[in-house]
Amino acid sequence: MPLSEHEQRMLDQLEHQLRTEDPRLATQMADTRRDPVPVKRVVLGAVLAVVGLLVIVIGVANQLVPVGVLGALVVGAGIFLVTTRPRGGRAAGADRPGPGRGGRPGGGRPEGGRPGGDFMGRLERRWDARREQGD
Repeated sequence: MPLSEHEQRMLDQLEHQLRTEDPRLATQMADTRRDPVPVKRVVLGAVLAVVGLLVIVIGVANQLVPVGVLGALVVGAGIFLVTTRPRGGRAAGADRPGPGRGGRPGGGRPEGGRPGGDFMGRLERRWDARREQGD
C-alpha cells in the first residue's frame, strides 16, 4: 500500500534529519541492502556439508586422519556456500536499471558515479527539489 503525500513528506523529513544528525549511521543503513541467496547455492552448500560430515565419520571410524581432514574441508566449503552471496552475475544485478532496460544512459550511473544510485541519495534529491518548490 503506497504512502499518502503527508506520510511520504514525514518520512522524507525523518530521513533528512537522520542524515544531518548522524551521517555515518544513515550511510550504514543505506548500504545494508541484501540480495537473497539463490536456492541452488543453499542446497549445494547443505549437501556438501552433509557429505563432509559423512566423510569425517568414515575417517574417524577407520582411523584415517587425512580423510577426516578432507571431510572437514568439505564441510567448510558447504558452509561457505550457504553463508556467502555470489558476486556479479545475473542474479546480483538483474533488478538494476541499465542501458536497454529503461535506465539512465551510461549504465545506470548517476552523477555521483555509484551504480544505480543509492536510496538515501535519491530521497535527498527529492527532498531538495520539494524544498525549492516550496520557497
